[in-house]
Amino acid sequence: MSLAAEGIHTGHDHGIPVLDGVGLEIPRGRAIGLTGPSGAGKTTLARVCALLHRPWSGRVSVDGVEVSRRADAPTETRRAIAMLFQSPRQSTSPRLTLERIVTEPLLVSRVPRAERAAVVRDAAARVGLTTDLLGRRPHQVSDGQLQRACLARALVQRPRYLICDEMTAMLDPATTASLVAVLREAVRSGLGILAVSHDRALLDVWADDVVELPDRQLRSIEPVSSNR
Repeated sequence: MSLAAEGIHTGHDHGIPVLDGVGLEIPRGRAIGLTGPSGAGKTTLARVCALLHRPWSGRVSVDGVEVSRRADAPTETRRAIAMLFQSPRQSTSPRLTLERIVTEPLLVSRVPRAERAAVVRDAAARVGLTTDLLGRRPHQVSDGQLQRACLARALVQRPRYLICDEMTAMLDPATTASLVAVLREAVRSGLGILAVSHDRALLDVWADDVVELPDRQLRSIEPVSSNR
């Protein structure tokens, strides 16, 4: 069981490809690191895997089910993938409390009100988000606290795969270590993770395999190290 991208050919403006023939597989219960220089296409590949960017050609499959674009995917397939972005402030509404931010996927899934409160409390505790912070809004908390809420939001969705795009880039070392510990525990429970980062040393510590994407990658890529 895996999230797989094969023969991905895509780009953005002017028809210039950023990725050409790239392949990547994220197995369940494994953390795959993705690194490389700026402009290599790391975020583009992450968004392709998250079904947020439709490639010009190639295929993306989720547990064997091919998906051309997110809008056409079955609800179960869309919910199988969650994404955690670099900037928590750009991926949350400043008007919502942290509790409401964490609750969002449960509202979409129409989880009963009585059940939602317990799920949110458990998720908050799991990521180290204290109860007193849940009533605050983004401007009242630090980047690290807000990113904890974003991780909790992703986890309450109960995804099979989590795409993390430079998740720790704006965080201090202590918060980074704390969130990585949460993710490693989730991996042991069967979650498949793609972790995009410029910090190769960090990926070497906690990812099971690390893929390095050179500038303007023109061939399929393979893991270049296996840590576990």
